[in-house]
Amino acid sequence: MRRNAGQGGSEGEESGLNDRRWIYIAAFLRSLATGMIGVLLGLYLAALHWSAGAIGGIVTSGLAGAALAVLAVTLAGDRWGRRRTLLALTALSGLGAVALVATTHPVVLAAVSFLGMVNGMGRDRGAALVLEQAVLPSTASSHERTLAFARYNVLQDVGHAVGGLLAGLAGLLRGLGISGETDAYRISLFAYAGLCLLPAAAYLRLSPKVEARVSVPGPRLSPESRGILIRISSLFALDSLGGGFLTTALVSYFFHERFGAGPGMVGLLFFVARMANAASHLGAAWLSRRIGLVNTMVFTHIPSSLLLVTVAFAPSFPVAALLFLLREGLVEMDVPTRQSYVMAVVRPEERTVASGITHIVRVGAWAVAHVFAGALMGGISLYTPLLIGAALKITYDLLLWKAFRHVRPPEERRAV
Repeated sequence: MRRNAGQGGSEGEESGLNDRRWIYIAAFLRSLATGMIGVLLGLYLAALHWSAGAIGGIVTSGLAGAALAVLAVTLAGDRWGRRRTLLALTALSGLGAVALVATTHPVVLAAVSFLGMVNGMGRDRGAALVLEQAVLPSTASSHERTLAFARYNVLQDVGHAVGGLLAGLAGLLRGLGISGETDAYRISLFAYAGLCLLPAAAYLRLSPKVEARVSVPGPRLSPESRGILIRISSLFALDSLGGGFLTTALVSYFFHERFGAGPGMVGLLFFVARMANAASHLGAAWLSRRIGLVNTMVFTHIPSSLLLVTVAFAPSFPVAALLFLLREGLVEMDVPTRQSYVMAVVRPEERTVASGITHIVRVGAWAVAHVFAGALMGGISLYTPLLIGAALKITYDLLLWKAFRHVRPPEERRAV
């Protein structure tokens, strides 16, 4: 009997490890596609001679489709089946990518972008991410959960960076004289479509254990989980509002206007910053085992915000760049810890809903801040968005620590 139980436990661990690996592979492939289209989409549409307004409308349409998909997955993804839903999302994104090549009419392009959930942001914010984050905790023990999320985020960061480089395929084709400008972009879009479809091979290998136990139709939350999600989503909205004042575009503009840094210098700075972000995810997993998830979120985030304030008043570009890179080495340590924490403090059958709700809230608040950040930078001073963003994030950190320092995940409750 003991032997059989041991074998069953070993088989369960092996199945979870395999599922985790396939999730990692799918996330990496999807992030390659996302990083590629984030660079490629605007350039391709500009090559078609569409106006900035038309390009903005098509990008917005794609993001709106992604947001609607997130909402649908949050409400019904578990009932439809996680693996089936992931496959459907993959198919839609691949078909949308192919359809981008088949038409040049802006209205049709907008519709195709919407249905294909084309992500012009260059960073993954889609519905597949919601389901993958709901699945990951079931593939690891509570002590390994945060490390699983850290590795997941590292792979995505690397994928986004490499995907951006893959967008250079169009320029390579033109430079070699293989095709003209528009055809080069279309060939690149076919490559993007292939990357969109590749995660399906990984999803097909997922075991039935990734599915949620659904006993009633529609999302259901226990009163305890509902209270936690309301409080933590409100705080995440505040954090994302602060983050919306600190987008890559605005910070790049700050370095250019304040120090006269050119595109090459700013591009190199952000490449190193993204590598620092990736390394910090693993550091967060290590630190959280020693001081806890909430403490890691708060006590790495506050210094990163203070460093951002020093960037605003740095006397030269080298000093500002060094302070900025120090900040980037800390600022995303709350990402895997935040994801792990949310998945740990709700019930397993509530994870898709929890992941979807917190995701929608963060993206919504991030988008709202964009409306004000540029106007403040142009109307008041270059420093204003940086200072407001840092202040909002510090306020979030203090409120988070006050509200959740005693709400511990299972592994920390056992350690007390």
